[in-house]
Amino acid sequence: MRFAQSYYAYGFWVIIALIIFFLWAHRKRSSIMRVFADERLLGELTGSVNFRRQALKSAIIITLLLLGVLALMRPQWGFQWREVKRKGLDILIAIDTSKSMLAADVKPNRLERSKLAVKDLIKKLEGDRIGLIAFSGSAFIQCPLTVDYGGFSLALNNLDVDTIPLGGTSISSAIKEAMKSYEGQDSKYKVLVIITDGEDHEGGLVAIAEKAKKDNIKIFCIGIGTKEGELIRVDGEGGSKTFLKDRDGNIIKSRLNEKVLRQIALTTGGTYVRSSGAEFGLDLIYEEKLSKMEKREIKAQMSKFYHERFQIPLAFALILLMAEPFISDKKRQ
Repeated sequence: MRFAQSYYAYGFWVIIALIIFFLWAHRKRSSIMRVFADERLLGELTGSVNFRRQALKSAIIITLLLLGVLALMRPQWGFQWREVKRKGLDILIAIDTSKSMLAADVKPNRLERSKLAVKDLIKKLEGDRIGLIAFSGSAFIQCPLTVDYGGFSLALNNLDVDTIPLGGTSISSAIKEAMKSYEGQDSKYKVLVIITDGEDHEGGLVAIAEKAKKDNIKIFCIGIGTKEGELIRVDGEGGSKTFLKDRDGNIIKSRLNEKVLRQIALTTGGTYVRSSGAEFGLDLIYEEKLSKMEKREIKAQMSKFYHERFQIPLAFALILLMAEPFISDKKRQ
């Protein structure tokens, strides 16, 4: 036998507390009655009370609660094997980890807002495989395609601007890394979502997007930031905050470059969405585009399904609940 929701076992502590309360109340009532009445008169004063039935009613209430907790814990025994088939997409998320993602024109900053949006997306996935690419001056797979959403979340939490030591921003490196990850896989289900402010220091993005299109990779771009731009705060000496500067000592202002992101998405048949404070855009891409794409059938596997038995303690609890009002604690005359 096993319990599907064993955490409800904490309810037994409530029952133990109730038993202690009943015992304390019984003793307290007896001591109070001895104070207000002579012991010789107690028999006459309580002659109409059936104490055994009172105890029985208390026992019924405790047993009823005990059965209720057991039902909530969902006891299961006996099982059968069933073949489970899953369908899903393969989705690679590429997140820009360059210093420009520290700009706070999107709160708390561009990178942290992107991570929060991806966490919200994970909650909607059902069987889809998801992978993570980190990129700045270069790119690498932070988490390969997986249905282990917990493991993916750990990799996502560890993402920061120090993940990749090479500075700058190379969107093309993220696309190339996605192409490597998808090599030898079914050609109909390749999706890459790029989250970036659009700054690119290498160029040649349209050409690499054309190659991705030949590999049947659809690229969806989310532009995060504002056209007006924002100064980039970084940690300075002694833990103080300072503004990021270029080699000439000029303060850098990072702006959203939508043009290049639109070109990438348009070339591969994907979609470009500009992120805003109210709507990040990742949910919109998933609901309007990705969820409607043809999903591949992932290898079927046999799973063990246990038979639910919570009905048994629940049925006995209902019987006791209906019987308790009919038990009187008064003696028959």
